[in-house]
Amino acid sequence: MRSRHLYLHSRKVRLRSAGEVTGLADRRHARTDGERSPGRTIPRGPIGDGQEVRVHDGGQEWTITWHTPDSVPDGRRHGSAGICLAPDEHIVLVSADGTHWDWPAGRPKGSEDWEATLRRELREEACADVLACRLLGFSRGHCVIGQEEGLVLVRAIWQADVELRPWEPRFEIHHRRLVPVTDVLSHVTVCEGYLPIYRRALLEAGRLALGG
Repeated sequence: MRSRHLYLHSRKVRLRSAGEVTGLADRRHARTDGERSPGRTIPRGPIGDGQEVRVHDGGQEWTITWHTPDSVPDGRRHGSAGICLAPDEHIVLVSADGTHWDWPAGRPKGSEDWEATLRRELREEACADVLACRLLGFSRGHCVIGQEEGLVLVRAIWQADVELRPWEPRFEIHHRRLVPVTDVLSHVTVCEGYLPIYRRALLEAGRLALGG
């Protein structure tokens, strides 16, 4: 998927603007740059194990499923994403343009395993060191209609307790903010069809009641 903000399956694009680090964010409603497939219902709660949600995004149709940590689905390894917990129950969000916000995430380099990718991406994108982490599950996206038809991407979703470094961005991410766990989903920029995945990740992290 091409949209930069859809970290669970997105491909990275080049930075279009730079900016300064922000502190605690004001409340921001989620934008819905993608759309649901016609005639299909998006679950209101967390996605279930193996449950399929079909999403129209970037002119393509994708089926999205959730898989438990002990069941790595088939598909191309697409790296890791992290719910990064900073002190005082705040979650770290990052942005390339200061408008679209999401969890830090990225694709693997070389022979990295899932956790190594997580730790590197959090250092690069969030200037954060991982103190402890726990694999929550896997998100699997299958393109069923569009120019990438047949492509299957698998991303590991983690909970990570982090220590923040001074903000010194060096890559495509140029903005960082901390948002309260209590309303994190109102701050991320996400297509409606992906919300069940976000809710499931928060549920597995024990934060759904606070952030969902």
